[in-house]
Amino acid sequence: MEQYTLFEPKNVLRVSDLTTYLRQLLESDEILQDVWVEGEISNFSRPSSGHLYFTLKDSEAAVRCVMWRNAAQNLAFAPREGLAVQVHGSMGVYEVSGQVQLYVDTMKAAGEGALYQEFLRLKAKLEAEGLFDPERKRPIPALPKTIGIVTSPTGAALQDMLDTIRRRYPISEVALSPASVQGIDAPREIVSALTRLNRMVHPDVILIGRGGGSIEDLWAFNDEAVVRAVAASPAPIISGVGHETDFTLTDFAADRRAPTPTAAAEMATPDRDDLLTTITETANRHALLLREILTDLRWETGQLQSTLDRLSPKHSVDTYRQRLDEVTSRLDKAVRHRLDRAALHLEHTSRSLKGLNPHAVLNRGYAIVTRKEDGQVVKDAGKIKQEETIHIRVSRGELDARVIETRPGGS
Repeated sequence: MEQYTLFEPKNVLRVSDLTTYLRQLLESDEILQDVWVEGEISNFSRPSSGHLYFTLKDSEAAVRCVMWRNAAQNLAFAPREGLAVQVHGSMGVYEVSGQVQLYVDTMKAAGEGALYQEFLRLKAKLEAEGLFDPERKRPIPALPKTIGIVTSPTGAALQDMLDTIRRRYPISEVALSPASVQGIDAPREIVSALTRLNRMVHPDVILIGRGGGSIEDLWAFNDEAVVRAVAASPAPIISGVGHETDFTLTDFAADRRAPTPTAAAEMATPDRDDLLTTITETANRHALLLREILTDLRWETGQLQSTLDRLSPKHSVDTYRQRLDEVTSRLDKAVRHRLDRAALHLEHTSRSLKGLNPHAVLNRGYAIVTRKEDGQVVKDAGKIKQEETIHIRVSRGELDARVIETRPGGS
């Protein structure tokens, strides 16, 4: 027998040559090209292309399966996680990854898988107890101060939730209560994590979740103890387990169900930009309302001030002062009028008196003659005797004269 050393290999195949050879072997086998296989669907997915990708498994082994869209369109039922089926197809190799897989062209239901049957049994039992009743669901606080998280500390789901909370609502506090989310110890650790959060932290809301996986991977969230702990939690819980198509009993018991862990974090937090917009709009509305209130108060204050001014003694005093001013003005006008009339009358009287003043007559060349002995004004020359002394007053001075002759005249 020829021996080969590790340093001198012969007949070395390229990877592509090996996978091609395997594909040709499988395709040349009549049994493997026309085979029926029975098992339980796991890791089921239906992307937008319409093709079906899933794993067919039993208690001891699993095989990867692909069903193209044209074959999937002819199915009389909807394949789902946990369903037991019988499929027909041919074995082949996906050369890109070197994966051996079954290309399915026909599928028929063979009954529910064991895990899915247990899922339905537990769901019916807990639903009958009222654990899933909508009336039990509590509202999620709009502005949580503290957010609790129950998940694996090493999983991508935790980082997704933290990134979402940090982006949307960074002022909230986050408390992580770590737990395994897969495996035999996961249910016990999840229950303990929930208990710790509610007893020590008292969060406003709790996020519980993990990334996607098969029905076996997510089974911890179908555990009866976990479901009861979720339903009994004092703080409301948002369940974000798996992907959008994954459903667990924890989803039904939680107060809200999110399709993914990231969506759970979004449900628990308000958006910062939306909050800032709301705060700005609210502040503007309040400022406008305040200005309107102040305007109304100023008007009411002015009205009250006017009423108070009218009712106050000062208003009466001001009114009396105004009336006094008016009376004083009228009195001044009356006095001036009376004075003006008196001055006019005085002027007329003065003129009259001046006209009657004997001195005024004297200025025109007349004289006043009086008897020397008694000062009587001489009006009748016949009453004066000859040689009698008389007194004569002229405009400028006085003189005495002796009568030489009298010539009495008529009146």
